Amino acid sequence: MARYHVLHETRYAYGSIVSLSQQVLHLMPRACPWQTCLDFRLGLAPEPSWRERGEDAFGNPVEWLAFYLPHDTLSVRAEMEVEVRPHLPASLDAGPTRDELVARLAYRSEPPRPADLAAKRFLFESPHVRIKHELAAYAAACFGPGQTVLESASRLMEKIHSEFEFDPEATTIATPVLEVLQKRRGVCQDFAHLMIACLRAQGIPARYMSGYLLTEPPPGQPRMVGADASHAWVSVYAPGADGHDWVDFDPTNNLLPDTQHITLAWGRDFSDVSPMRGVILGGGGHEPQVAVTVTPLAS
Repeated sequence: MARYHVLHETRYAYGSIVSLSQQVLHLMPRACPWQTCLDFRLGLAPEPSWRERGEDAFGNPVEWLAFYLPHDTLSVRAEMEVEVRPHLPASLDAGPTRDELVARLAYRSEPPRPADLAAKRFLFESPHVRIKHELAAYAAACFGPGQTVLESASRLMEKIHSEFEFDPEATTIATPVLEVLQKRRGVCQDFAHLMIACLRAQGIPARYMSGYLLTEPPPGQPRMVGADASHAWVSVYAPGADGHDWVDFDPTNNLLPDTQHITLAWGRDFSDVSPMRGVILGGGGHEPQVAVTVTPLAS
């Protein structure tokens, strides 16, 4: 078990007065079988005119804010304490093969299993994930005869990690997946979107995971890319795999996330779970300043 204190600070300094602002926040960690949010505090300046907390369509905690008074800055300070428990699968050779899973998810006249029906929303295209022949072809070599979905996903994760370079200057959040495939470089969001697109192109449901990484690595281990910032990875649907319906993969760091990954939310892609997004009236040019600090605590 691991316990963390996370501080996520976002500040907007607008080029001109904002007369109206509405924001959606995914900043409270999701409750998972392997994760518990022990404490959460949200500081806002200025104070919103209206706020409400609830869940989005994927069951993630979400907060809606509205600012009706003029303002030229906006600061959001999310502070939390989270406990994460080990949740790695015992092995990757359990669960269905690709062909078995595709057959299981195929349309039939009888009602589908509830878990399969829920997984199908992560099987199709979404705003940042396209399903193209080029993506299916790129992943094809990872799906050998008789291999389980998890074994194939692991090979795909290793392939992306070895063939792509982490480069924060190469892409933006709007860069299409096919362009990422061509450039062979990007950031964690790009690698997650690419892996999800490849999996969906092979008929496998995959969801986008948003969260944080441990800031300081354990003794003797290298510092992982993505520390001190929001991170993204992938979860793959493989029902019956050692008691796990979903198993996580991190193509940026070529590992299976465990107690060093803190889950904020999951969705079809980044657009569903952006930590903070909204619309404003006015404001001129502006760029957010974001700072994330993850501190291990005594268990």
